[in-house]
Amino acid sequence: MTPDVSYRGRFAPSPTGSLHFGSLVSALASYLEAKHHQGQWLVRIEDLDPLRQPADATPRILHSLSAHGLIGDEPVRYQSQRQTAYRAAAETLLETGHAYFCRCSRKQLEANQGQHPNHCRNHAFKPSETNEQPWPPGDFALRFALRSQRCRWTDQLLGEQQQNLKAETDDPVIMRKEGFYAYQLAVVVDDIDQAISHVVRGSDLRTMTAAQHQMFKALGAAVPQFLHIPVIRNQQGQKLSKQNHAPALDDASASANLIAALRALGQRPPTQLAGQSPTAILAWAQTHWQRSAISVPAKQHW
Repeated sequence: MTPDVSYRGRFAPSPTGSLHFGSLVSALASYLEAKHHQGQWLVRIEDLDPLRQPADATPRILHSLSAHGLIGDEPVRYQSQRQTAYRAAAETLLETGHAYFCRCSRKQLEANQGQHPNHCRNHAFKPSETNEQPWPPGDFALRFALRSQRCRWTDQLLGEQQQNLKAETDDPVIMRKEGFYAYQLAVVVDDIDQAISHVVRGSDLRTMTAAQHQMFKALGAAVPQFLHIPVIRNQQGQKLSKQNHAPALDDASASANLIAALRALGQRPPTQLAGQSPTAILAWAQTHWQRSAISVPAKQHW
């Protein structure tokens, strides 16, 4: 295979707890996609919300990744250290009319079918224009101003996709009233800054793709390729997640975990790989990786 020197992928967990099996499957898929194309793979910690992050979560995540042989090609990036970049992007979006401050509560929006009773999109309030105004301006969230659009893109696993966006009612928060920057802004800013060309992630994030397309373009950047893999579910049919009490990975069983994750991704590791080191298992997987082997459930289950 001809090396794709421009391929740059990433795995970006939120440190709200230890990695679980579903996280490993996502990390492994993104890693193997990058390595199979002889590209680069990065690790980014989405530590945006200190109120939801146990102090030991990030070290546990990084230890688990290392135990499973999943080591990034560049130093780990921490979004908690990127506030200046997010503010600069937020101000750019404000200045270009792609963002606005909103003081509507969730209850108000629900009562008005998503319409803003305070007509927030029509206000030209830009607190960064004067030193007398704090940032953030207290009791205001910052929202991205979507334009109504039927967005179409090609997912590298799912094929042709489309999603309808409606201005105002679908506008995502990009900075919360507490001053924390939201995932929707931070992920786009960092994907641009790190020149991420391909995003591999769980299908539960697929519905965010169209809005992120508009945000990339509003910031003058190319949109990366997307590949959404099926989420791993428990016996009750729920997505494996920290909220659903998914058990933490046993790092002492890294080789067995990797074999199980490969099988969950439709790969067929030979029996002789069992018991071998994570390095040996990953070497086999890089050579034999077949994206097309991933089983895609019926559309109504996404």
